[in-house]
Amino acid sequence: MPITIYPARAQVQSDRFDLMDALHTALREADLTLQDGDILAVSSKYTAIAQGRVVDLAEVRVTPQAEAIAARYHMNPQMAQLVMDNADHVFGGIELGFLLTHVHGIISPNAGLDRSNIPSGKVVLFPADPYRAAEDIRQQVRATTGADVGVVLTDSWLMPGRWGTTGVALACAGFKPIEDERGKIDLFGNPMQVTQRGVADQLCVAAQLVMGERDEACPFAVLRGTGVKIMNVTLSVSDVAIPWEMCIYVESLTKGALSAQPTSTSPTGSLRA
Repeated sequence: MPITIYPARAQVQSDRFDLMDALHTALREADLTLQDGDILAVSSKYTAIAQGRVVDLAEVRVTPQAEAIAARYHMNPQMAQLVMDNADHVFGGIELGFLLTHVHGIISPNAGLDRSNIPSGKVVLFPADPYRAAEDIRQQVRATTGADVGVVLTDSWLMPGRWGTTGVALACAGFKPIEDERGKIDLFGNPMQVTQRGVADQLCVAAQLVMGERDEACPFAVLRGTGVKIMNVTLSVSDVAIPWEMCIYVESLTKGALSAQPTSTSPTGSLRA
């Protein structure tokens, strides 16, 4: 059975609003009716704006530590402060004005703070309690439409060593985000040793093909025919994220680093977004 992905455009928002009203309007105007088994992809940024998670940079008070970090990495001082306030951990940064951080189980630039598609001088934070937000959307959808769906909050991130952004699941609800393949047999009869498929992330990648990144104004998408089993399950970041100390990228570049570092021959001078 093929997978079908339906985009649903919605009104651009820059301040707190009713997310469910926006969703129902978007589905109606797209002539979409949710069905049992659908996966509803919702922009995490749109969710955050609905929660009122928009900050005016001019109102951010900057500490001396943030001033020093901003000077070192050529950042806006208020932005540096917000990153420090919202990140679970800050690894370091680059002189293009970005810090590498860990937050909500994702390693990302600037703690996921977003200054695109929002009025100048404003910043959108990640949604508060993303897994609760995803579950609330799922429950409200079931109450208002009767459809038993899965929900995934989509975001974009940079894959290590690759140009461009791709999709990543900030949170999900109604299905298991990881499919454990360990112990199963491959094409040649060998047992799989380490593979665990990131189903939630894969769904986000597919959804963002139609949701876009720029002026598409498409914060919702409906994925149908995915084969994902919908279930009542309580989820948290621990269901998808390993401790960053165990991440192959982080550990290899810190305590596992070789003494002689390779010289890059790749182009430099811009972030890979």
